[in-house]
Amino acid sequence: MNDISPEARENITQLQIMEQRLQSLMMQKQSFQTQMFEVESALKETKDLKGDAFRIIGPIMISSNLTDIKKDLESKKEMFDLRLKSIEKQEKKIKEEASELQEKVMKELGQ
Repeated sequence: MNDISPEARENITQLQIMEQRLQSLMMQKQSFQTQMFEVESALKETKDLKGDAFRIIGPIMISSNLTDIKKDLESKKEMFDLRLKSIEKQEKKIKEEASELQEKVMKELGQ
């Protein structure tokens, strides 16, 4: 490992940082996907309901207008969708950068 150039060492460090960022993004993505699934399930449950429904706020359950609940759920769904798309863009960019850097490191190590 002593015969590796300082530039190659720096690039390897950058690759490790990119890997950590990807892992962090994947954890965030999984969390948002889980929340999105919960929101979609709640929306499916509200399709057959009429009138009022109940909403849990903290330790209590209160009656709430079904239309308001549906609007709130749709809003949350849109927010999670936007966040997931943003994460996917970041993920793609990091993977592309990591791939280029990996090729560079392999060339440096191959010399």
